[in-house]
Amino acid sequence: MLEQKGRIYEKTVLVGLITYEQNEEKLTEYMDELEFLAHTAGASAERRFVQKLSKPDPKTFVGKGKTEEIREFIKNNRIDTVIFDDELSPSQLKNLERELEAKIVDRTRLILDIFAQRAQTSYARAQVELAQYEYLLPRLTRMWTHLERQRGGIGMRGPGETEIETDRRIVRDRISLLKGKLKTIDRQMTTQRNNRGKMVRVALIGYTNVGKSTLMNALSKSEVFVENKLFATLDTTVRKVVIGNLPFLLTDTVGFIRKLPTQLVESFKSTLDEVREADLLIHVADISHESFEDHIASVNQILQEIGANKKPTLMVFNKIDDFSYEKKNEDDLTPMSRKNISLAGWKKTWMSKSQNHTVFISALKKENFSECKKLLYEQVHKIHISRFPYNDFLFEYYEEEKGTNL
Repeated sequence: MLEQKGRIYEKTVLVGLITYEQNEEKLTEYMDELEFLAHTAGASAERRFVQKLSKPDPKTFVGKGKTEEIREFIKNNRIDTVIFDDELSPSQLKNLERELEAKIVDRTRLILDIFAQRAQTSYARAQVELAQYEYLLPRLTRMWTHLERQRGGIGMRGPGETEIETDRRIVRDRISLLKGKLKTIDRQMTTQRNNRGKMVRVALIGYTNVGKSTLMNALSKSEVFVENKLFATLDTTVRKVVIGNLPFLLTDTVGFIRKLPTQLVESFKSTLDEVREADLLIHVADISHESFEDHIASVNQILQEIGANKKPTLMVFNKIDDFSYEKKNEDDLTPMSRKNISLAGWKKTWMSKSQNHTVFISALKKENFSECKKLLYEQVHKIHISRFPYNDFLFEYYEEEKGTNL
């Protein structure tokens, strides 16, 4: 354990692979994200171990030599936990714990642990618990490795096997119970969504930690929890927002992430239903992040998987305040860098030429916020009028005062 600023962190090392499907640059991005995940969970990454392999070793994920190198470092530096960037199979977990004599955590378990820390409502806790049990079920055998040390002896195998089978039944029963509980809550939430009437519903989506909750607070003038950590918000939050004289419902949803565990996609079905049933999506991206293009692609892939990729979308590039808008000298022939692109410059990039309406803002400092509200108003108004054509006269003022600050 390591104590920093009064908080105790687990000392960890991170392990990742360079493969045919994942080059060195891509792995570096994943490892940076893994370190951020580890810090969010309460761990301090002491070192990274990287190996080039055509594919993960079926026994220990990394090769024999790298396993010995990691074991030596753990022994000499009193490391508590080893975190792997990919999901490990039950046999790999078992072999690695035996070889390294340390706690082994893969990316899936790490994300599940963060979700467990962040879940506030009983519904979110039930969702996370279901995902944890579904992850745990095929890995129960490694929890009984102490029985392997009892060599031979009549009656020694039976109790171990019986105990494992008993635990499996308990876990299966718990999974069944949680699924039933979530179905009941899902029906209640579906009823709640139906009871909201025909008011236009807008859902905030995006990669984790891109500023969705900050934008939610700015638009709705509410106090949704905000923190510069991954998955700060798990519980779905719905607020009524009025721009001009046009009301609509705005929903803040859980952030997405690359390599999102399949268990979470299934258990957070109701949260994804909010996205599926929304009339308009606000896709928020952190433009200050060097991998924001990959983040956008990851979110779009999940949208496609849940059948929400064809919905009207407003693309919001957030955190423009993280750049210094220094105007380049005309004689400066150095390549344009992200640090000297102005707001006008961003509007000339490929991002503003996408098929969706696009706006560049700072939700925290409310930079260019009036343009964001104006575009949002236009999109919601279009949906509202298609639903209530007889209400169009209420919004005639907007056509006359298009340039006004909403």
